[in-house]
Amino acid sequence: MLKLIRAPHKYVQGKGALNDFYNQTKDLGKRFLFICSNSGNKYCSGDIKKSFGDADAYTRFEVFAGISSNGEIDKMRKIVRDDKIDVVVALGGGSAIDTAKATAYFEDKKIVVVPTVVATDAPCTGLSVIYNDDATFDRYIFYPSNPDTVIVDTQVIANAPTKFLVAGMGDALGTYYEARACVRVGAPSLENGGISKSAMALCKLCYEILLENGAMAKEAAQQKLVTPAVESIVEAATYLSGVGADNGGLAAAHSIYNGFTSLEECEKTNHGELVAFGTVVQLILENAPKAEIEEVMNFMASVGLPLTLEEVGVTDLSRVIIACEKACAEGETIHNMVGNMTPEVLRDAVLATDILGKKYYEQCK
Repeated sequence: MLKLIRAPHKYVQGKGALNDFYNQTKDLGKRFLFICSNSGNKYCSGDIKKSFGDADAYTRFEVFAGISSNGEIDKMRKIVRDDKIDVVVALGGGSAIDTAKATAYFEDKKIVVVPTVVATDAPCTGLSVIYNDDATFDRYIFYPSNPDTVIVDTQVIANAPTKFLVAGMGDALGTYYEARACVRVGAPSLENGGISKSAMALCKLCYEILLENGAMAKEAAQQKLVTPAVESIVEAATYLSGVGADNGGLAAAHSIYNGFTSLEECEKTNHGELVAFGTVVQLILENAPKAEIEEVMNFMASVGLPLTLEEVGVTDLSRVIIACEKACAEGETIHNMVGNMTPEVLRDAVLATDILGKKYYEQCK
């Protein structure tokens, strides 16, 4: 298998980065369509508009409907054609990003991503999750390249509710361990290539930054402060996690997320929380050293990520098998693990993780 590594063409991060938006993107084109979330339009469009100054450029800001649906993408594609747009810009969270990526791809335009939260590593990845117009899941789209430019204003991230930053840390937590599992069995990355040493180095750095800076970053962000710890965590949760997942691959943690989303009681639990819980489950499945599991659990507790089933919304343990059956469906990335991953095997690991989490909290009292 040929080794492969992909990343955004340009990644820009820092406090006040939106003030430099036009300078960072002016070489991509002159006509810009911004696909915005409500909050993105409200809190970020002003600084972006100012960055254009008196430049000879066209800008249009469109607030999208909130879901990266086929109908919404078709609506944005029409605007691109009617307004002769050169550059599509995502300004918002994951759904705005997925909508903008798809719009740019189908219309063969440049794509710029400006995240307003870092709850997932979507900004840097080369894929989108697409839904039907009734909000049911439709498909994934894997793109031939990653975004042209990603611009992250860390003050915008710090101003957002801290729960999103914590969720981003949860999503990033699985990056190294899932890539490591893929390397063990020779599984391909999300880009369907061999996993390079460079990719693994990014994944490991992502994990190390989380441990070193996570708790301090959360404390600062709760006060809307941008500190070196916040800068480090934003980079880990956005760039290192996104590029790491693309080029390192997925294993059990993300399959567990997919499985638990089938339970109604988990609907309000975010992606990063379930991935973090799933990371501990994956370590149990691997029979990882006790010290490694304790290190991960200590980190999760320090930033407020869930260690028990109750914290992710599950109180009826008999329903765990339902999530495990979906997580072990054919084609799920849990099958990148060593051994035969059956729903029963996974259920036992999930219940064992829950017991460990409860004991952890008891010991902390």
